[in-house]
Amino acid sequence: MSIKKTHKIPTPELLSPVGNFQTLHAAIKAGCDAVYLGLKEFSMRDSAKNFTLTELKKVHSVCSSSNVKLYLTLNTIIYSNEIPKLSKLIPKAKSLVDAIICWDPSVIQLCKKYKIPFFISTQASVSNQDSAKFYKKLGAKRIIPARELNIKQMKQLSKIIPIEIFCHGALCVSYSGRCFTSQFLHCKSANRGMCQQPCRESYTITDKDGNKLKLENSKVMSAKDLCTLPFIDKLKPFVSSFKIEGRNRDPEYVFAVTSAYRQAIDKKLTKSEINKLLKELEKVYNRGFSLGFYINSPTSDDLSKSDHGEQTQSKQFIGKVFKFWPKPKVAGIHLNAGKLKVGDEILIIGKETFIQTKIISMEIDGKSVSEIKKGEDVGIKLPNKVRVNDEVYLVVENK
Repeated sequence: MSIKKTHKIPTPELLSPVGNFQTLHAAIKAGCDAVYLGLKEFSMRDSAKNFTLTELKKVHSVCSSSNVKLYLTLNTIIYSNEIPKLSKLIPKAKSLVDAIICWDPSVIQLCKKYKIPFFISTQASVSNQDSAKFYKKLGAKRIIPARELNIKQMKQLSKIIPIEIFCHGALCVSYSGRCFTSQFLHCKSANRGMCQQPCRESYTITDKDGNKLKLENSKVMSAKDLCTLPFIDKLKPFVSSFKIEGRNRDPEYVFAVTSAYRQAIDKKLTKSEINKLLKELEKVYNRGFSLGFYINSPTSDDLSKSDHGEQTQSKQFIGKVFKFWPKPKVAGIHLNAGKLKVGDEILIIGKETFIQTKIISMEIDGKSVSEIKKGEDVGIKLPNKVRVNDEVYLVVENK
């Protein structure tokens, strides 16, 4: 049965995750069109730093000045005693956000009451055309479909209502997120944003007689990360927004992933260009990559064997910025640990700073040096402004 498309698909939006001000600036610098974040309450990423309502005003200011849209996630289960607090929060957020990502009817009703655009979270597990029509009639501007759908199924839903899909990041073994394992084992509900990630642990399988089953991979529930980069051109014609998972991730992760998908959305990449970007994605935190459900149903090959990630690079704290000279764009850096030499790649991260660059030259008291060690101060020319107390990290290759 054919479905008549009821809306036009604009150029896909690139939507990046934000857990703090550092990741906010990293996402914007990398070229995102929009960011999504949570507050201290009612967020599915309770372990992320998240924002207060006062901080949300500053985030709004940063996003507005950068022409970046801001979406607020209020996508946990809501209990009756929380309705009064929620009823006060939503009208205060109205002027600060472009839309609210939600699924609980209590939040939807308040969004409608205060005329705030809302998107239906993947928590609602929208999996069919009738559900998509229901939420469109309810007033939703967009849906984030269930994770279990393939490309053909996603495309069918996109003819009814604009869709936002996850393009990269962590996958839960309970794909649409409604997992109860953390609640059973730790009394910490994943559906309240407090998942302790028991699925990432190693397990043994023992029968009633105590016999243990030998497993090739003891991480029987730990899914690899989703990566749609190899087939993103199949998605671009009907997807309204490409969403990166990762509100708990570091700024360098948000920057690298946003940068890669910015390039992939803006042009049709060659196979060589895709492979090059995949190498960049492998540098930051990952559990190996999977195609999710988009092409075929996952198999045992889509389970990770990693304890601490398979990233090819990591960062080591080495010092802090103690002064910045704006005209020559030179930072004074005090080395608290390790060594630093010309040619090293460094990260400089602060509340309003994200710079990743290679050291071309260093000076001490006006004289060029090739290497410094712990306890020394050095001047390094940088491409952009940094701030006092910004942290400096050395990027190292993992062995």
